[in-house]
Amino acid sequence: MAYARSGDVLVVWKLDRLGRSLAHLIHVVQQLREKGLGFRSLQEQIDTTTPGGQLIFHIFGALAEFERALIRERTNAGLAAARSRGRVGGRRPSLSLDQVKMAQQLLKTSDTTAQQVATALHVSRATLYRALNRLASDA
Repeated sequence: MAYARSGDVLVVWKLDRLGRSLAHLIHVVQQLREKGLGFRSLQEQIDTTTPGGQLIFHIFGALAEFERALIRERTNAGLAAARSRGRVGGRRPSLSLDQVKMAQQLLKTSDTTAQQVATALHVSRATLYRALNRLASDA
């Protein structure tokens, strides 16, 4: 594409050779159009240099956008259903609430360092600090 000049046509054997997904393909073809380049796929008989080819390509784009919206809608419905059943996404906390409270007490009352407490709990110092901050913000 770096060597292409306005008026050139990029020819590919098949659509999947140009883009990873239909959304990516649409983005690439829009970039080509902005540079004044045409696009032609030999296998699918799509040629954006003709009005009919542009129409077919825009129909593909509209269908892809519709499909993305349906997927987003289904995903959100699935997440809401899981939340209503009490399921929460994400990784489980490395430290339990009791462990965090114990670590907080150790750091307040003794001369134990955060690194020593983290090592005893088998977590990193950053994980310990995040857990302590989460405890402080929840209180």
